[in-house]
Amino acid sequence: MISFDDFLKVDIRVGRVTRAEPFPEARKPAIKMWIDFGELGERKTSAQVTRHYTPESLVGRQVLAVVNFPHRQIGPFMSEVLVLGLPDADGEVVLLSPDQPVPEGGRMH
Repeated sequence: MISFDDFLKVDIRVGRVTRAEPFPEARKPAIKMWIDFGELGERKTSAQVTRHYTPESLVGRQVLAVVNFPHRQIGPFMSEVLVLGLPDADGEVVLLSPDQPVPEGGRMH
């Protein structure tokens, strides 16, 4: 069990994908994304979501991401946030997103 204070340390925000492109240099198929988090600005990441998404289908989509993890170098690309998803029945990632539009940068609570 963790405390509520521990939970509050994880900063999960909503952002809108503004740009996405294939990431052929990744070891596993992935897509690079640039996400607008409103007042926090634009951050970039990569995600292994090619089973359910194309770069074109991601642009304009709102997604949830942890914005306060340390940056992580993934091959030649620096990932600045961790987008969140759940596994489908085959273990492939389905991204988490609000079911209604919300302002970019809103914190999950």
